Amino acid sequence: MSIMVPSKTPALITPGRQALDSALHQLHQAAEHLGLDHGLRTMLATPRRSLTVSVPVRREDGRLDVVQGFRVQHNVSRGPAKGGIRFHPSTDIHEVTALAMWMTWKCALVGIPYGGAKGGVAVDPATLTVREQERLTRRYVNEILPLIGPEKDIPAPDVGTDEQTMAWIMDTYSVSAGYSVPGVVTGKPMTLGGSLGRAGATSRGVQIAALAALGRSPEGVSVAVQGFGKVGALAAQYLADAGCKVVAVSDAGGAVHADGGLDISLLRAWAAEHGSVRGYPHADELPLDDLLELDVDVLVPAALEGAITEANAPRVRARLIVEGANGPLTPEADEIVNANGTTVVPDILANAGGVIVSYLEWVQNMQAYSWSSGEVEVKLRDLMENAFDEVRSLAGARGLTLRQAAHVIGVGRVAEAHQMRGLYP
Repeated sequence: MSIMVPSKTPALITPGRQALDSALHQLHQAAEHLGLDHGLRTMLATPRRSLTVSVPVRREDGRLDVVQGFRVQHNVSRGPAKGGIRFHPSTDIHEVTALAMWMTWKCALVGIPYGGAKGGVAVDPATLTVREQERLTRRYVNEILPLIGPEKDIPAPDVGTDEQTMAWIMDTYSVSAGYSVPGVVTGKPMTLGGSLGRAGATSRGVQIAALAALGRSPEGVSVAVQGFGKVGALAAQYLADAGCKVVAVSDAGGAVHADGGLDISLLRAWAAEHGSVRGYPHADELPLDDLLELDVDVLVPAALEGAITEANAPRVRARLIVEGANGPLTPEADEIVNANGTTVVPDILANAGGVIVSYLEWVQNMQAYSWSSGEVEVKLRDLMENAFDEVRSLAGARGLTLRQAAHVIGVGRVAEAHQMRGLYP
């Protein structure tokens, strides 16, 4: 089956293709451990539905631009599809397919009744006015409208989108339905049915996973965070609040470093005002690539996929890597850092906090009921810690890495669900 063989043709290795190759490689490894037959492997490797759409957007000066949009539903054997929507210029069908596949395993791993989906538009939101972003969002939603719904496919924010984007999606869908449907998206503003604790849920999950993997007091543990965005910035804050010493962070504009530790609250305020951590006066500037190679206890790659490859993996010195982003290590890099003694908490476990609280938001919407922030955090912590314990236990029992164990559990649960349901004639 050709789809299971990662492409090595240089001309085809785009970031999206690289991400899909990584996802297929991980699936293949898990299928080998599980002893899945060829037909089941093919089904698990193949998206249930893939949609590519043209999205016209009227610019403020009257010009009409047309960009590509995507929505992929990878698997729905365990429940409705779930996955974010990203606006990023490099987004393509390969990347969206990989992200949808990872979401399938992630939901199964943490025990929530969803399948995996993902969406995206190949556009840089920074080049759009707010009105252009709204027009783009609403037109994109109209194009994917037949696929989404609170019992079919529930989008959420991702790179380049936020709660305002989700509000526009909810309104567009609700106008089409003829009544308000808050459960069609998660990550909404509170006033439209959002959940307490959703905004920082992915970051909180990263903190929970990191502290569980450390297995010791966080006091004085040195941390570097690549990607000081909505996941990385709060992950840095939560780790610092727990007693860790965050010594370096980076974003698209630059990187900063301070041996004695950064004041993350001040740094977040600086980045919010200036658009980047670059130029922060209480730290030294650091070349972007150097951050991944710092001698720290914990490295949190929380930007985009493919940040650590076979080229720079030999220079990674962190003892623990906690993947805040999806797919930040390529399979080749994964082998190198594991051989060098670095423990990796995989993305489908480490950054599952977002989809967990998205699920809790969806449950609240469907029941027209609300939980307190404390109740949400308790449920998030329980699901994250239970999943981590399962992964660590299986890894120890079978001599697997944490990534291999996580995929064996996630893929195994999806395969079991498919087999129990059977194949409709």
